Amino acid sequence: MSDFEIRTLRTDEHRAASDLFRDTVHVRPATDAEWARSGLTYQPGGAIGAFDPELIGTARFFDAELTVPGGARVPMAGVTGVGVRADRTRRGVLRALMAAQLEEFAARGVVCANLLASEAGIYGRFGYGLATRIRTYTVDRARARLRPDAPVGGEIELLDADRAWERLPGVYDRIGRRPGTMSRPEVLWRLYEAQCRRREQPMKAVVHHGPDGLDGFATYFVEGMQAHPWTKSLEVPDLFAATPAAFAGLWRFLLGVDLVDRVVAEERPLDEPIELLLDDHRRLLENRIGDEHWIRLVDVPKALGAREYGPGEPVVVEVVDPQLPANNGTYRISPDGAERVDAPAALRLDVTTLGMLYLGFWRPSALAGVGRIEVRDPAAAVAADVLFGTRTVPWSGSHF
Repeated sequence: MSDFEIRTLRTDEHRAASDLFRDTVHVRPATDAEWARSGLTYQPGGAIGAFDPELIGTARFFDAELTVPGGARVPMAGVTGVGVRADRTRRGVLRALMAAQLEEFAARGVVCANLLASEAGIYGRFGYGLATRIRTYTVDRARARLRPDAPVGGEIELLDADRAWERLPGVYDRIGRRPGTMSRPEVLWRLYEAQCRRREQPMKAVVHHGPDGLDGFATYFVEGMQAHPWTKSLEVPDLFAATPAAFAGLWRFLLGVDLVDRVVAEERPLDEPIELLLDDHRRLLENRIGDEHWIRLVDVPKALGAREYGPGEPVVVEVVDPQLPANNGTYRISPDGAERVDAPAALRLDVTTLGMLYLGFWRPSALAGVGRIEVRDPAAAVAADVLFGTRTVPWSGSHF
């Protein structure tokens, strides 16, 4: 039996949980002024804590919806703020917190959970699989130009921070979704606002007015580089565009901001066509690839039934889930959907690997080739590539 208790935190315990989490990632506690905003990022009833008898670990979540291949949205829980006090790590506290969260998600009807991992080796143990990746790239603003045949149309409107926080949620909600994007509840927008207002430089934002209304936005900061303070970097943490014209229009504006040497676009989709938009693709100075969201399927039958599949031959897969045994079983995947069946499986995989496949980023045959999927019928892996594949690389674009 564990020597600590896990329970839902009261609202008056949220700040202590925040301080504990910030300490685990080596960040100072929030000041009173900062907490006035940061406290709004906690969903009521969404935080749990481990006590012995004082608080030694915490985790929290917020409710949202995830867009899956085919355009359907499923209930998801965004997991964040996970930390264990330094003197109580490696004693089962994290495992107990994760187990308690999963049990609550299952009881509440959550289809999947979603998180960004501080370390890649942690969350696969609890069924989370890396489902999307991102790139951060730098463009030489002084010499980069859009191609003369780049899409045109629409107008750009500049917003200060106060007006941006009022208008951006509505613009985001209007923009079409690709697999992996998620709804942004109020607590998430409040998180972004709190993070931005902590920065020394003010945030600015632009929105793009297309023929049918607002169809894109970008937020940005202009920062001096530490080694070269007169070299200015325009950092873009958030950019969404519903159309090629909106994407080109936003970049036309960003590359036209004076007294800036480079534009850094953070956490962008891997297939974003910035190189094709520039008249010289070598004005792209840096391109770093990183991890984005890890997906944990809480309700495998509902998750598999919600997404669309490609025109491949049907495949029966066996799913193994040690934490949530209700997910164990065999499922027939076909272009018509997914259903539980009592039939021999051609592929066998754990729920972590299924989370990696779910949005279409990884090919089943590639995962089979490195031993993450047990192949009982060689033709099934190729068929699964077609079934799980997507025309668009999945991406979220929402950090939490």
